[in-house]
Amino acid sequence: MSTATATAPPIAFDRTGSGPALVLLHPLGADRRVWAPVIPLLAGGREVIAADLPGFGDSPPLRGVEPTPARLAEAVAAGLAAHGIEEFAAAGNSLGGWVALELALAGPARSVVAIGSAGLWREPLAPRRGTAHAAARIASPFAGALARVPAIKRLAMAGFVAHPERMPAAAARDLIRAYGRAPGFEEVNAAMRANTFSRLADIRVPVTLAWPEHDRIVGRLRNPPPNVRTVILPGAGHLPMWDDPQRVAELLLSSSA
Repeated sequence: MSTATATAPPIAFDRTGSGPALVLLHPLGADRRVWAPVIPLLAGGREVIAADLPGFGDSPPLRGVEPTPARLAEAVAAGLAAHGIEEFAAAGNSLGGWVALELALAGPARSVVAIGSAGLWREPLAPRRGTAHAAARIASPFAGALARVPAIKRLAMAGFVAHPERMPAAAARDLIRAYGRAPGFEEVNAAMRANTFSRLADIRVPVTLAWPEHDRIVGRLRNPPPNVRTVILPGAGHLPMWDDPQRVAELLLSSSA
């Protein structure tokens, strides 16, 4: 066991439904609540486990190691195993997609769906401060009031969803607060940008890459290896769970077992 796994903090998660286990992993800056529109559509056929990555939501950050996506995956696997969850399908969005791919590569995940996955860029990205994080930190105390103003909600969410009007004010408020209050944001963002995921072809379980049609944050991988299935999510932005929860749920149910 690596040092990162041995010292991993506990993982916060919600668990509902019945059937084969399906672990859901959120994007950078968000938390497990981002899956709220999809979970009820999955719970009839899956035991759904929506987890907070280390440093986000209610999961404390990793300490003493660089929080790369691979180490986040180790921590998630160890945290879930502590509760008897040792084999599961994994699905993630953006950073969560990368972590899900790491789980499939390492072994715990028996299938993976990565939606708008980070990490599939050709080379590491230049360091950059999270402007959304900084803005959300400033806005966090007023997030509830701001999210109730349709024009402000539309402006704040336009980079994340294609249809801000479909996102309830409470969900926009929660996302702003999650972004602004995540203690692991800066370190995880830096580690994510400094690395790549180049081992898609080495994954031995079913892999689905889903690309939201109107994603403004992550670019599509144009030439995936032959072991990878590619799906386009029409009419959706970077967080398709709010744009089209039914289509996302259908994708996850058809691609996990």
